[in-house]
Amino acid sequence: MGDKPLILAVDHNRRNLELMSQLLSQESYETVTVGSLEEFDQVLNERTGIKLALVDIAGFDRSVWERCERLRAADIPFVIISPRQSAALSQMGLEYGARGVLIKPLTVKELLGVMRSLL
Repeated sequence: MGDKPLILAVDHNRRNLELMSQLLSQESYETVTVGSLEEFDQVLNERTGIKLALVDIAGFDRSVWERCERLRAADIPFVIISPRQSAALSQMGLEYGARGVLIKPLTVKELLGVMRSLL
């Protein structure tokens, strides 16, 4: 594992996960990716040392919020990524412990800036 910060990337879209993993690797982050709620549960149960989670909620049902609550309980800062801007979504994210909500499409500069501020 080394001294690279471990980032959990959650996205229903596998291609987006591949791109995120490549980007984060280029920026010297180690990444664990999950594309389903079952994988999300497995990582939360088995993996330690996660420094930050990026959670794209698109494609998941409301039970994704239960996993966000588990991130908060484990003291893992996380950011919600959403395909649309909504005051209700922002409020819900904050209620479950999100440190912020990013709206797609993301710019690399925006994503990395938020990550650095949380790490």
